[in-house]
Amino acid sequence: MRIKIDFISQSKYGIRLPLHYNYLLQGFIYKNLSRHLARFIHNQGYQYEKRRFRFFTFSRLLGKFRIDRDWIIYPKICTLWIASPIIKILESFAGSLAREGCIQLGDNLCEVTSIEVPFTKKYEKEIEIRTLSPITVYSTLLTPDRKKKTYYYSPFEPEFSKLILQNLIKKYLALHPDKKDNLQVFSITPRWVSKKNEHIIYYKKTIIKAWSGIYRIKGSQGLLELAFDSGLGSKNSQGFGMIEEYKN
Repeated sequence: MRIKIDFISQSKYGIRLPLHYNYLLQGFIYKNLSRHLARFIHNQGYQYEKRRFRFFTFSRLLGKFRIDRDWIIYPKICTLWIASPIIKILESFAGSLAREGCIQLGDNLCEVTSIEVPFTKKYEKEIEIRTLSPITVYSTLLTPDRKKKTYYYSPFEPEFSKLILQNLIKKYLALHPDKKDNLQVFSITPRWVSKKNEHIIYYKKTIIKAWSGIYRIKGSQGLLELAFDSGLGSKNSQGFGMIEEYKN
């Protein structure tokens, strides 16, 4: 399930945010959940083996913008998408925004002009998608001197699709521990992706490499639905991996 939120700036100067605003948006989402739910998701989440999943993802802010040095400025209006397979997360978030009406986004006072819940469709076994926030896929490796190093994969490396599948399976089993059938059927292939789709994003003080673009995904019904609801790849609750159906 997903919701779409439209904001309008209360300032004549528009909505002004740091270029790397993922952490700010993540905090905004947590702030607008019920205290109990926010604490549970942040501190505990949904566990499978050693992995814990927060089970929400969100888009980049969509709308016309301009760049001013280290800032991104939306002249008036912008849109945020948030998705989750846990309906109570979206209900809590949307309910908070509806009650408040005006919200604080960073240093910006904004009015929530609309909250939409689009129709949830059943996806085919093969579908083209585009990213609403870039996908990050990585492994933590050991260097010859035994130091940990993070290696980020590109969509053109086989590990990209392989690790996305492994991640989806773990998410699925965290939600449905008793359903283990037909979970090896998923692949992602770049369709319109080039070097310009690689993004370097700072989250707090960590550098994260991620990829946007148009992709084709194939998979079982359960994994496809989860891909749309929870995001692809890693760090979904930090604003990575949200997708939508791509239509020419």
